[in-house]
Amino acid sequence: MYCYFFLTLLVIHNVVASTQQQYDVVVYGATASGVTAAIAVANEKKSVVIIEPGVNVGGMVSGGLGMTDKGDPSVIGGNALEFFKRVGAHYNSKDPKWTFEPHVAEDIFVNWLQDMKVTVVYQQRITQISKVGTTIQSITTNTGAQYSAKIFIDATYEGDLMALGKISYAWGREGVEQYNETYAGVLKEPWPHGGHQFRVPVNPYDDNGKLLPMVHAKGPGVIGSANKQVQSYNYRMCLTQNATNKIPLPEPENYNPANWELFRRYFSALGNQSLSLSHFMTISMMPNGKTDINNNGAISTDFINGAWEYPEADWTTREEIKNLHIQYTLEFFYFLAHDSSVPLNVRNEMLSWGLPKDEFIKTNHWPHQLYVREARRMIGEYVMTQHDRHETITKPDTVGLGSYNIDTHNAQRYATEDNTTLNEGDVEVSYPVHFELPYRALVPKSAECTNLIVPVCVSSSHIGYGPIRLEPQFMILGQSAGVAASFAIEDNVSVQSVNIEKLQKRLRELGQYLTNSDIPPSYVNKY
Repeated sequence: MYCYFFLTLLVIHNVVASTQQQYDVVVYGATASGVTAAIAVANEKKSVVIIEPGVNVGGMVSGGLGMTDKGDPSVIGGNALEFFKRVGAHYNSKDPKWTFEPHVAEDIFVNWLQDMKVTVVYQQRITQISKVGTTIQSITTNTGAQYSAKIFIDATYEGDLMALGKISYAWGREGVEQYNETYAGVLKEPWPHGGHQFRVPVNPYDDNGKLLPMVHAKGPGVIGSANKQVQSYNYRMCLTQNATNKIPLPEPENYNPANWELFRRYFSALGNQSLSLSHFMTISMMPNGKTDINNNGAISTDFINGAWEYPEADWTTREEIKNLHIQYTLEFFYFLAHDSSVPLNVRNEMLSWGLPKDEFIKTNHWPHQLYVREARRMIGEYVMTQHDRHETITKPDTVGLGSYNIDTHNAQRYATEDNTTLNEGDVEVSYPVHFELPYRALVPKSAECTNLIVPVCVSSSHIGYGPIRLEPQFMILGQSAGVAASFAIEDNVSVQSVNIEKLQKRLRELGQYLTNSDIPPSYVNKY
């Protein structure tokens, strides 16, 4: 259906002194969580290296997600808060700043890592591990380089180190019965606790009875049942209207207007409603006239049905999926800018935007990170579920706080029996309470591995992951993982046996907020 739009990457020479290297801690993945984890390790005077498959640091934080999903920012402390304070300082503010340009985020991360003397090795992806019993001895990358460590931290969005280590994990959606979660499994649409749905009926079949592109015919599945569909991904697009800093959006190769007939019919069905570009994407303004563009509405930047194979795919297939998302996004923008079915004011507004010249230099001004909202999820010592967001919200082994709502995006778009189109999977449920993040959700079962910590693909259900999968929480958990790894080394114990009281004491000394009572009264609701 789509042609690939391949990114041309600059060659970055890897910093590898030899084919075999020994560190106290190896962090796999230079996401924001990986950065805060490595900084925490270095701060505890342990040797550490970050191995990054790509060419950038910061993951989504430097990859276009400049409109921080902060929830209640009073729960954000430690290295996470320090990052946002550094953003504020960059923009001449004494307070933390939660919106920023992508290059600013990456510059802060890079300089911070350099200050802490943390080595980052780029363009190396894990291909195999050496494991004896429950202990990972080393990992080997595609370059043949081998890295040994006492403790490993998997800070990737995909959990590839975790998977190669034969740690139990899940992907997709559990059914209602598995964890007794009311929001789990396939949802009955229209779903009262979601959004981004078709506002009017749209026929998904052409005149010959053939299904239109972007819709599948299998139906939603049994209500409440499990499946392997993952919530949709997108690129968080940084665009600008500044003529002196704007590159026109590339025209998609082999663009076929017929692929967008569903959207064309949706515009027709909406009729004479007053529409603007913001009805079809969320345009959040960043400093210096740039954007963080996110999904909004029934058809938007989320490539629904497009990411189902990603969690378990090999690297070649993942690159194909990423390029399909790039092609989808380019075609989405091109349709809005040029198709006659789109109101003229919307077309003109879309045409006013372009790619900033000063962003994403290494990747042809396109975001370097696909927004992998969810891939694998570890099944560890403790599984976070819907109940941990609003019922069992305190934990004896808390290592951080969360505040965000349960937030999952649509997982599928399907044709109904009455010849209409529906999206399914979006859950947006808020609770007016903070919740504690337990250390047990970061570590595997002790029978499976005793020297791995996982601060991103944390142990959780699909619904339980919804309020955790925010970058501030990933940064919080990254720092907690880094300190825990250091203590495991110091005390010569497994990651499961780290002294929780000692860990909590140190995290509090470092400014991390573990319970509501840790939050300074002057800080609550200040930002």
